[in-house]
Amino acid sequence: MAMDFRSDTLTKPTPAMREAMARAEVGDDVFDEDPSIHALQDEVAGLFGKEAALFVASGTMANVAAVLAQTSPGTEVICEEGCHIFQYEAGSAAAFSGVQLRTIEADRGHLHWADIAARIRSDDIHAPPTVLVCLENTHNRAGGTIYPRAVWDEIGKNAHARQLRVHVDGARIWNAAVASGVSLRDMAAPVDTLSVCLSKGLGAPVGSLLVGDSEFIARARRWRKRLGGGMRQGGILAAAGLHALTHHRDRLADDHENAQILARAWADVPGATIDPARVETNIVIVEVAGMEASDDAIIAALGERDVRLLGMGPRRLRMVTHLDVSRDDCERAAAAVRELFA
Repeated sequence: MAMDFRSDTLTKPTPAMREAMARAEVGDDVFDEDPSIHALQDEVAGLFGKEAALFVASGTMANVAAVLAQTSPGTEVICEEGCHIFQYEAGSAAAFSGVQLRTIEADRGHLHWADIAARIRSDDIHAPPTVLVCLENTHNRAGGTIYPRAVWDEIGKNAHARQLRVHVDGARIWNAAVASGVSLRDMAAPVDTLSVCLSKGLGAPVGSLLVGDSEFIARARRWRKRLGGGMRQGGILAAAGLHALTHHRDRLADDHENAQILARAWADVPGATIDPARVETNIVIVEVAGMEASDDAIIAALGERDVRLLGMGPRRLRMVTHLDVSRDDCERAAAAVRELFA
């Protein structure tokens, strides 16, 4: 049976999660009458110490609605060059919000206030007003990196002093909290809004949430409707999220430990570049520019040994640990890497 390390989105609902879904009390969420969705939204808002939350279909929809609800056409958003909002959302910021994204290349995906401050537009009719800063924690393309808390706090404090709002793509913020020991509430305190995902490390089949103040969530709810995201008896999905929050958060530490098994295997491969000490959570990205085999050849060779992984651009490969790959799977995958290439 194949061991699938392409993404943590590949998890299947556990039997206990399926049972929770089957028992879910439901209503019509467009009428705001689904009790399971209410319970999920209240739970997540409380975890992050924010006034309200909104259940949406996907992380992309959450980020799209967040940008729409905090900008206007012709304004500018500052973000890191490798972030999901810029790289993987099909140009949604331009297509829907009419905003300009101003990107900054940053080591390990972490913006610093000095870099942001240097790019805030002056009050000039020739320039689009800067209104929003977007961060990503953990950062996917940088290898699941966690924002240092001091850097995070400094951005929030100084952005607000300049009347800028701060949004966080926190699809894997659960991983960041478990690995760093910083609470979700403390992570959320310096920023205005967050999108958080249930269908990656937590293993739910569908869904993300937006978190923020009540006024923002009201605006985002209208944008969700405009985007076609209004759901009816969505409590079946919310029940999966509630189960995941209760049962699957602490076990993320296992995924982080398993990622180290893979990272150490790749570190033994001549021509591959990775520092296991810099793998902080469940994403392992290895540079293979020094290897003779092509990216496709490496992926195919491991695939023949039931190890599935993903290319992340020229000469970069990604493996992600998750609920559906065991410690034994990771040991077997690591052995395959070493046998083939080391």
